[in-house]
Amino acid sequence: MILITGATGNVGTEILKHLVKQGVPAKAMVRSTASADKLAGFSGIEPVIADFDDPSSLERALTGIETAFLLTNSSERAETQQLAFVAAAKRAGVRHLVKFSQVHAASDSPVRFLRYHAIVEQAIMASRMAYTILRSNLFMQELLSFRDSIKGGKLFAPIGDARISLVDIRDLAAVAVVAMTRPGQNKTYDLTGPEALSHDEIAEKIAAVVGWPVKFVPIDPDAMRQALAEFGIPQWQADGVIEDYAHYARNEAAEISGDIASVLGKNPTTLDTFLNEYRSSLVAQEEMQHER
Repeated sequence: MILITGATGNVGTEILKHLVKQGVPAKAMVRSTASADKLAGFSGIEPVIADFDDPSSLERALTGIETAFLLTNSSERAETQQLAFVAAAKRAGVRHLVKFSQVHAASDSPVRFLRYHAIVEQAIMASRMAYTILRSNLFMQELLSFRDSIKGGKLFAPIGDARISLVDIRDLAAVAVVAMTRPGQNKTYDLTGPEALSHDEIAEKIAAVVGWPVKFVPIDPDAMRQALAEFGIPQWQADGVIEDYAHYARNEAAEISGDIASVLGKNPTTLDTFLNEYRSSLVAQEEMQHER
């Protein structure tokens, strides 16, 4: 039996879609009855109400589970919550833990997201459970968060002319399902898109799809921090995003990995394909969740 955490988030939802399509039953960990109700349309997916901060509920959720997918909300408690989950999974007899992480995770990184991911990765490896580490680059879906500025013809970021190999969440989910359902463990995958693009190039591609001019406008980190605050992003996460963009600005997220192609047997989604398929979302008003 498989347990999916973060089941109602952007990544988790895509994982559930793949599991349903393949007819693979699973349990989905959610925090409330209201969240469980959101899974009503996913055939074969059983909601389990539990909380990362409630050890007894984790124990119940992990009972009988052989493979677990680990992803939490981005918060200052993410490291603590994930370490608690790893320990609970070990106690429950979970055999295989699939951890959602980030490219260049390192315990000495100046980026808080990369530090905590590395610490949790190390705990998983030390647990002697079989593991698969999925290290993702920046999501293409994050561009949807900038739809308001895009409507005004501008794309803002403190990244200069650095390049980044954005990746489609749907590809990440497909790789996660392969990791959970096929032999081949104790592996770490770097999951990137097929091309490294500057924000000037990204803006040009967006413009070609939405039908109006869009220009990239470099901004300083303080301006982005203010914009994130106005968007309702908590300070800890906003500071982490700024650290992430400093990491991107140093061209540290420009490499292109072949891991998605090797796992799925097909090339990862291009930004052109993503933008065309998500055009209606790009021009809509709905908000995206943020997971790191």
